[in-house]
Amino acid sequence: RKSGVTDHYALDDNHALHLARKVVRSLNLQKKVDVTIEPSEEPLFPPDEIYGIVGDQLKRNFDVKEVIARIVDGSRFDEFKALYGDTLVTGFARIFGYPVGIIGNNGVLFSESAKKGTHFIQLCCQRNIPIVFLQNITGFMVGREYEAGGIAKDGAKMVTAVACANVPKITVIIGGSYGAGNYGMCGRAYSPRFLYMWPNARISVMGGEQAATVLATIAKDRKAREGKQLSEADEAALKEPIIRRFEEEGNPYYSSARLWDDGIIDPADTRLVLGLSLSAALNAPTKKTEFGVFRM
Repeated sequence: RKSGVTDHYALDDNHALHLARKVVRSLNLQKKVDVTIEPSEEPLFPPDEIYGIVGDQLKRNFDVKEVIARIVDGSRFDEFKALYGDTLVTGFARIFGYPVGIIGNNGVLFSESAKKGTHFIQLCCQRNIPIVFLQNITGFMVGREYEAGGIAKDGAKMVTAVACANVPKITVIIGGSYGAGNYGMCGRAYSPRFLYMWPNARISVMGGEQAATVLATIAKDRKAREGKQLSEADEAALKEPIIRRFEEEGNPYYSSARLWDDGIIDPADTRLVLGLSLSAALNAPTKKTEFGVFRM
C-alpha cells in the first residue's frame, strides 16, 4: 500500500490462494504433454455405487472391475489378457480424457498374475502411458508347490518392472495392502507420484490375525519343547494385544497422520482425484524407462 513492494494484498490464506491462481492463469503457459487427450466422458454408472460394492468389511470380496467401471470414461475398459492370471486385472482406459493403464487386484498374486503384470507394465512404459494401481492385496501366493514353480522369481519380475517404470504411477489402496504385495502393487517405497487410501483400507506387513497366529504357534512350540502346553486362555491373551495393535497401526488414519500417503479420499471422489493427479503428474517430463535384467 505504501512501498509498492507487493503486487497483491491478501486478506487471509484462502484469498492468497485465490490470488495465486489468478496470477498463474495470467502466465500464458501452454501445457505440453506426451499423451493424447480426448474429450472427457462421465462413467455409465454412478461413482457413489462404490460404497455398496466394496462395503465396510475388509474380508468382503468384490470384483475390482466393478470399481473400474465407476471411475473410467464411459465405463470403457479394454482388458489385457483377461483369461490369464485373472487374480490381477490389467487394461487400458481413460480418466478425464487422459489415457491410463490400470492394474487392480482380484485376489492373491500367483506366478501367472505376476508375469501378466510385468508384461503390462512394460507395455505402458513403451507407450508412455501413466499407470493407476488399485491395490487390494494380501500378498504373493506361498507354499512348496508355488515356490518350486518360481513364485519368487516371477514376483521379482513384477517388482522390478514397478521399480523401474518411469511413467507417472498413481496408487489407490482400496482394501488391504499386505507384505510383498504392497511392493508389487507400487507401494510408497516405489515412488508413485501420488498414493491415496480409502477409509476402509488397511496396510501392514500382514493381517493382525495372521500375525497373532504365527506368534501363538511359536509360543506353542516353545512350550512343547519344555514339555508344557499353551492353554486356550493364554493363547487368547497373547493374541488379543497383537490383533489390537495391528488394527490400530494398520488403520489408514494412522499412516496418513505420519505422511505415509497423500491423503484419505472418499471412494466416490476417486475419479476426480485421479483426474487432478494425472493432470499434475503430466506437467513434468517423463524419462525413458530402462529395465534391468528380468530373472527367467
